[in-house]
Amino acid sequence: MIRRTLCTLPLALLLPLFSLAQAPAHPATPSARLPLSDGWSLQSSCKVEEKGEVVSTPKFEPRGWYNVSVPTTVVAALVKHKVYPDPDYGMNLRSLPGVTYPIGGNFSNIPMEQDSPFLIPWWYRKEFTLPAAYKGRTLWLKFGGLNYRANIWLNGKKIGAKEDVAGAWRTWEFNITEAAKIGAPNVLAVEIFSPTENDLAITFVDWNPAPPDKNMGLWRAVEVDATGPVALRYPTAVSKVDSPANMAAHVTLTALLKNGTNQPVKGTLKAQIEKAEVSQEVELAAGESRDVTFTPEQFPQLNPEHPRLWWPTQMGKPELYPLHMEFEIAGKVSDSADTHFGIRQVTSELTDNHRVFSINGKKILIRGGGWSPDMMLRESSQRLQDEFRYVRDMGLNTVRLEGKLETQEFFDLADKQGILLMAGWCCCDHWEHWPKWKPEDFKIAEQSLRDQIYRLRSHPSLFAWLNGSDNPPPPDVEQTYLRVEKELLWPNPTVSSATAKSAGFSGESGVKMTGPYEYVAPGYWQQDRSEKEAPERCNPGGCGGGYGFNTETSMGPAVPPIESIKTMLPKEHWWPVDDFWNYHTGGGVFKDLHVFTEALNARFGPASSLDDYALKSQLQSYEGVRAMYEAYSRNKYNATGVIQWMLNSAWPSMIWHLYDFYLRPGGGYFGAKKAMEALHPVYGYDDHSVWVVSSQYEDAKGLKLITKVLNLDASEKFSQETPLDATADSTSKVLTLPEIGDLSPTYFLVLRLQDASGKTVGSNFYWLSTKTETIDWEKSNWYTTPTSSYADYTALSQLPKVTLKVMDHSEVKGENGETQVTLENPSKSLAFFVRLKVSKGKGGEEILPVLWQDNYISLLPGEKREVTATYRSSLSGGAKPVVEVSGWNLE
Repeated sequence: MIRRTLCTLPLALLLPLFSLAQAPAHPATPSARLPLSDGWSLQSSCKVEEKGEVVSTPKFEPRGWYNVSVPTTVVAALVKHKVYPDPDYGMNLRSLPGVTYPIGGNFSNIPMEQDSPFLIPWWYRKEFTLPAAYKGRTLWLKFGGLNYRANIWLNGKKIGAKEDVAGAWRTWEFNITEAAKIGAPNVLAVEIFSPTENDLAITFVDWNPAPPDKNMGLWRAVEVDATGPVALRYPTAVSKVDSPANMAAHVTLTALLKNGTNQPVKGTLKAQIEKAEVSQEVELAAGESRDVTFTPEQFPQLNPEHPRLWWPTQMGKPELYPLHMEFEIAGKVSDSADTHFGIRQVTSELTDNHRVFSINGKKILIRGGGWSPDMMLRESSQRLQDEFRYVRDMGLNTVRLEGKLETQEFFDLADKQGILLMAGWCCCDHWEHWPKWKPEDFKIAEQSLRDQIYRLRSHPSLFAWLNGSDNPPPPDVEQTYLRVEKELLWPNPTVSSATAKSAGFSGESGVKMTGPYEYVAPGYWQQDRSEKEAPERCNPGGCGGGYGFNTETSMGPAVPPIESIKTMLPKEHWWPVDDFWNYHTGGGVFKDLHVFTEALNARFGPASSLDDYALKSQLQSYEGVRAMYEAYSRNKYNATGVIQWMLNSAWPSMIWHLYDFYLRPGGGYFGAKKAMEALHPVYGYDDHSVWVVSSQYEDAKGLKLITKVLNLDASEKFSQETPLDATADSTSKVLTLPEIGDLSPTYFLVLRLQDASGKTVGSNFYWLSTKTETIDWEKSNWYTTPTSSYADYTALSQLPKVTLKVMDHSEVKGENGETQVTLENPSKSLAFFVRLKVSKGKGGEEILPVLWQDNYISLLPGEKREVTATYRSSLSGGAKPVVEVSGWNLE
């Protein structure tokens, strides 16, 4: 986070940059930042007769207004006040006024009805007092984000008009030095107008429904900032690295200076990284804003040798440096800011038209998920941290933000935890309706990009920006975007869109967005070949299997575990699947579960109950998600990246997530986690081969792969031990399974990878069928490839019942609770797809979020496993954690 200081900081003589010694801390001063978060009032304009000149004065009394905190959208505030029922539950959202758009429709492209209470503006009002220390300072009123237009008044004076204050992704800063009062009440009034279908707003496309206000409101923080005559904004360090040796780097520093006076100002811009300092004289004209830059060509200190590099967590340590910048006028600090940065360089190249990314000269296979904020844009610091823990626990290295550009805390967490971020604009609304753009839209789009690049450019986690999503922008728009990115020193690759469509200006993107998004059989990912290999298999959008860089794809629905289904739906709609279920799927062609359910019933036998359907759903999701990630891993670097659509959910959902809205990890989560093992054995559905994939960046020697094929009764039909070495970031074929006679209709493949000491360092367990699963390539479309003949796993219902021996022990370790579970299968039968839960006392709710070492596991006869769960100890609510064990064939 950026910290403001008012004092003058003594600056030492120039010292070698990036010294390992700790730099002196900058002395603490009274905060120059006043958050305006609590104590707001909210009301519809239909209940307010007065104009802004009156509403923004102390004499106006907001009687009957709602007390709210900012940030909040209008509907989020009304839900919190229980004006409306919880829109996340059942079909409550359809009962909210203004929710008349068709189920499954993209509300961003549909006008609000004339009787919608959100078609008219709403008022936000805040009274606040500025401290005496602000006297004589330049005062700035800052809005992190408002949606979509606003008239803004302060103390009876209009400081912003809706004709100019427009754009959901713009940030705003007003010089209020003349209008503000020191030591007396100030009143801020904001009249917010909702976006129309022809605005560059916020949309969820077909991910989930949208609230009736289209997220109108002050949806990001508001604050007052006090500086001297000149404000310093967006302190930034971007770098280049001499790869592959990585023995030297070249750092460029820049910041935006804003002269808040009507007089020219001369001063000195200074920057400090650890014990090293650089400075330059600057002169600003009256009211001028200008980026000022320190280049490594001008300042030799910005060419460090042996730098501590920032790496994604998979590749190394995400090292960060502190950056302090200040602007000094006549020996007095006008403004200062502190931030962090990482020394790293991201490059990309096209190989056979597939874009492959490299960090500090080393290739990386991008494996990630698509991010969604809360449907009503509600923020939670704790939830954000929990979700980043899930990302790391699964082994993902990337999160994609399609038009959902998050908070400062989000990007700081990604920097510190080494998670890569791919960001860009959204699809399927006015953002891509370029022929309909008015002159104002071009201006808003350009300024939105400028504001967001300012925010993002210094974060080492950001590795790419997409100027379009489902379509590349036309040449004039793309050239504007590229110009802004160049002007603001965007240090990373830019991609024209998330699709393979060639851009009119920049040409080939090197990525694809070919789906699927609906259920496909596991073998699809490895059987589907590139255009060169099998052009007859490609749908109109291209081939979607495990090659190239797929910016969004999935195996379809993600039905959550039974507890989540019962939480999101009324009891009378738990079973069978009905319209309440379908309402929690997606939009367009994704508004029901029929493709997924047909496959589930055909492959595992017709679901007979909610319990049966929920369990089989976890099995099918585990299998499908694992197959997707494994195909890309096996095929690297002909496969260069894959983004699961999606990572999380904006509301309780039945589709496209790796963990559900309640932060309950299900089958898809653990299928992904299994596929992302650092050393991982993989089965090829296409040719019955077995591979070993290394996702670590160091060699592993002296390994041994144990391969076993078991019948349904656990009798061994094939066994082989194969010694091997796995070089860093490699994939290698180890063996092909031979033809095996007398296999049961459903059989199992066990893969165990051991190191030289005999420790298991990677494993996998597959359920396979003697019935070939046939994919109907001719009927492929943009969202799915049908299955014409399903695998037959119905024999799994014949597995004998098994009673496991279970022991567990829980203890508190600092802020964390830890539960260790020992499972032992004393029987002669397989214990299949065993699920572990840890609950708040006997019969209590499941402790969530929770990090399991492994889950949904299968135990061979006589096998013993130890599995650990970690969670915040406070989540137990003081109750003794209790372990619950269930499974496919457990007693």
